[in-house]
Amino acid sequence: MLQKIESKPITTSVIDQHSGFCAGVINAIRTAEEWLEQEGSLYCLGDIVHNSEEMQRLADMGLRVITHEEFRQLRHTRVLIRAHGEPPETYRIAQENDIEIIDATCKVVLNLQQTIRRCFEEDQNRQILIFGKQGHAEVIGLLGQTDGKGIVISSPQDIGDIDTSHPTRLFSQTTQNIDEYRALIHALQKKFAAAGNEHLFDFADTICHSVVNRAQQIQEFATRFDTLIFVSGEKSSNGLYLFNICKKTNPNTFFITTLDQIDCLPDLNGKSVGICGATSTPMWLMKEVEDRLSKRLHNNTTK
Repeated sequence: MLQKIESKPITTSVIDQHSGFCAGVINAIRTAEEWLEQEGSLYCLGDIVHNSEEMQRLADMGLRVITHEEFRQLRHTRVLIRAHGEPPETYRIAQENDIEIIDATCKVVLNLQQTIRRCFEEDQNRQILIFGKQGHAEVIGLLGQTDGKGIVISSPQDIGDIDTSHPTRLFSQTTQNIDEYRALIHALQKKFAAAGNEHLFDFADTICHSVVNRAQQIQEFATRFDTLIFVSGEKSSNGLYLFNICKKTNPNTFFITTLDQIDCLPDLNGKSVGICGATSTPMWLMKEVEDRLSKRLHNNTTK
């Protein structure tokens, strides 16, 4: 009698339905697609989203990404402003050069820009601090609301030179880590209190609530699987933030940017796998990851 040989079960893989583009990115991409369908081509000031796979798809449709230097050389054309937003200088150049702006700035970012501008104009003596990543597109737009006089802070280690004798208000880039923002607020409160000027410091709740909720959701998702595959562009601040949450919650978390990297993952036979991503990761890419993973597992079990 032949002995039955049991093969390892194929991995159970599940895509996190909370992953994928946030509302601001969805709007920017939809706006780009509509113009591309009508005109066949469109300039975009910077990557519309920090994901190379999605950017290639849009490039194939006719989207051309340009730098700010290239933008200054344009005349009589249209340019898309992505969800990250832009400083006032960009709009001034557009007006001078007869450039039609297709503005897809995220509503949350736009509201923050307007709030910072009002704060700056109300009191020229007030220090405006921005918790964020130096050089990030959103941060550049926020700094522009202060005519470049705002101060970017990345961590509590950066507050040594902050003048505690002036009124000071702290804002945050919308996609920052909420726990790190709270730690920074606490450090600044202590610094101003030590100088006897705690009344001069205040802060605003400006982190996007969808980002905060996303962090909580992905942490819960990470606990449900043996292994996690996190799909994101390497330049995505939100991606790195959410990946670190996943990795801390589930050490068996792997960061990938392309489908080919699936073949470099360890043996996943018999494992439950969760697939998730950043707010800049398209759902179609996560579905392709799931398909590629299924094919790999099928090939392994039929060898």
